[in-house]
Amino acid sequence: MNKPKKHIGESAAKYVFAICAAVAILAVCSITIYMIAKGTPAFKNVGVSELLFGTLWQPTAAEPSYGIVYIILSSVIGTGACILIGVPIALLTAVFLTEVANRKLASVVQPAIELLAAIPSVIYGLLGLMILNPAMYKLEKLIFAGSETHRFTGGSNMLSAILILAIMILPTVVNVSASSIRAVSKDLRAASLALGASKIQTIFKVTIPAAKSGIMTGVALGIGRALGEAMAINMVAGGAVNIPLPFNSVRFLTTQIVSEMGYAEGTHRQVLFTVGLVLYVFIMIINLMLQRIRKGREKNE
Repeated sequence: MNKPKKHIGESAAKYVFAICAAVAILAVCSITIYMIAKGTPAFKNVGVSELLFGTLWQPTAAEPSYGIVYIILSSVIGTGACILIGVPIALLTAVFLTEVANRKLASVVQPAIELLAAIPSVIYGLLGLMILNPAMYKLEKLIFAGSETHRFTGGSNMLSAILILAIMILPTVVNVSASSIRAVSKDLRAASLALGASKIQTIFKVTIPAAKSGIMTGVALGIGRALGEAMAINMVAGGAVNIPLPFNSVRFLTTQIVSEMGYAEGTHRQVLFTVGLVLYVFIMIINLMLQRIRKGREKNE
């Protein structure tokens, strides 16, 4: 009597898992189709070259311009810079929690890092607005004192946005990387130490390479968090469409949509959907690239 019940339970579980997988695939396909349907009309009305490579953004002018190249570059450069800053810090923090710190210290630091992930993005933006921007303004005045060409932004600039993003991706990368490092077999560590390697050599030449698949997943999630952030960046970056230089007020793809979707009409609204499509394509490309890198390394092993 138990065997048929067990068989029925396993079959029901398979159907539930299959339905969940189908819903996930359907959701991705639906979002993709919707973004393509809403984002492509602007290419016909404005033109691909003017839209993607134009430098002037004046949607409400008598002769409107819809160039988003500076917005794209701001997102790409800002995300890349925050990854270069945040990932090494996050990885070293994960190594500290798993390989260096004792249990009591790790039990204090780990919840604090997890708390960072629970803080709403608007709080990060508020802290950046009240603390980081004034500090950046002092640095800006120090560097550009006496300059007649520089436009002072009050600290609301590209560099502030990068630092906020670097802080915001820390908990995601740290937690995933720490879990991956903990999953590495202790036998690998023991074998490395037995061969005469030091603890630091074991960490960086054995443990981290063995956990790199999970670490890459954490980096991918961090990139997605950075690309998709809007509220905090909108508060600290200044919100102007400019060349993405460190002390220039800039606007990212996400903040572009947030700032103008509420009042946009006609072609202006279509272009904002195109901005969303560009953001969606970027995220898909980055995920595919990271998956290929991870699979390539697994094959080489």
